[in-house]
Amino acid sequence: MSAPTDVTLELDDIQRGVLSPRPTPYAATYLVFRIDDRSQGRELMRRASASATSAADTSSPLGDTWVSVAVTYWGLEALGVPRASLESFAWEFRQGMAARARALRDEGASSPQHWETPLGTRDVHVVIAAVAPDPPRLEAAIDRARPAYDRLSGVTAIWRQDCYALPTEKEHFGYLDGVSHPAVEGSGIPGSNRLETPLKSGEFVLGYPDEIGGVQTPQPTVLGRNGSYAAFRKLHQDVAAFRRYLKDNSAGAQDEELIAAKIMGRWRSGAPLALAPQHDDPTLGTDPDLRNTFLYEQDDPAGFTTPGACHIRRANPRDASVAGEVRLHRMIRRGAVYGPPLPEGMLEDDGADRGLMFAFIGAHLGRQFEFVQSEWMNDGVFFGAGHTKDPVVGAADGQVGYTVPRRPVRRRLAPLPRFVVTRGGEYCFLPSLSALRWLGDLHS
Repeated sequence: MSAPTDVTLELDDIQRGVLSPRPTPYAATYLVFRIDDRSQGRELMRRASASATSAADTSSPLGDTWVSVAVTYWGLEALGVPRASLESFAWEFRQGMAARARALRDEGASSPQHWETPLGTRDVHVVIAAVAPDPPRLEAAIDRARPAYDRLSGVTAIWRQDCYALPTEKEHFGYLDGVSHPAVEGSGIPGSNRLETPLKSGEFVLGYPDEIGGVQTPQPTVLGRNGSYAAFRKLHQDVAAFRRYLKDNSAGAQDEELIAAKIMGRWRSGAPLALAPQHDDPTLGTDPDLRNTFLYEQDDPAGFTTPGACHIRRANPRDASVAGEVRLHRMIRRGAVYGPPLPEGMLEDDGADRGLMFAFIGAHLGRQFEFVQSEWMNDGVFFGAGHTKDPVVGAADGQVGYTVPRRPVRRRLAPLPRFVVTRGGEYCFLPSLSALRWLGDLHS
């Protein structure tokens, strides 16, 4: 890896949604648009450049409220971006998420043929995301952004998803969410793990050196620099099936919580097994300065405390001995729940659609998002566990069980059903504010 350097990010040109953690609690909305008229699509970009919030704008009167604007490959094409520029973008981005379904293990119930319309189609051109601390301020943010797309007959709103984060910060399976995020050189935003060295800014923002010294910048520079790639996914969660699995494989309520922790790598409160191996510690779970400050290699190399196959150790093996270089696969994750919670204690599905709106942000779709999704979430070879899958979000088929390392005899749980199903998604480009203006000023 390259040596530390002093990097100054051009925060006033980078969209705030790239680097800033979301407030707690918060409400959010994803709006998807199709461009039917090129000139009006460009007008949308001009207007959006005034609505989008910069990463330098962290103390405005709006507080923790911002708007992000993203464009798909098909959107760039609809805007008339020159062919040479289009071909300078990452090839995964040019293909689109639906075309990458096999690599992402989006098969069976998760295959694009079952996705919500219009997700995964060439009609998805522009994605506008608004984030605010509560629904009233979210609606106010949408109202402020509305002039960007209102009264443009050649721009059509085709999909909307409202989502939120509760004051508890928990997702539908009951776990604290959004616990871990990396520090990015030059951002001024601390990471959640004080033991992790900040990552090169080029891992997340285009136009800067990354961990191996490379600089990825789609051309021309005004278009690529200070941008990022984003992958957003709508993930349906089968909460009733998850609860039944825990109940059926446990010897009681206390054992059920232990199994839940061994599957996730954290207790429901957010306290990690690495720091609270025997029982939950809600005080630790609510302490952002402590709950993510741990490593694996020295204290738990074999996974007797935090299983190697659990969700958080797969998503970020930290310093554990695994095949490959962990720092090359780190990414910024943003998650928000959608749909009503399943009532506490209910073990049968009520038919409501609920789940997680997941967003990945980084500069390398292939070696970050796709690698983690295919190799770490849906294979176990990298840490010596064959073809096992992530017990929470993996593409399980009901054939392979979950093993908890334990002395003197390991504990084997029943085969895992699939708890999470992909309902749609897309690869996007988050342009800089100057790139949004450049897109608006394009001429055929």
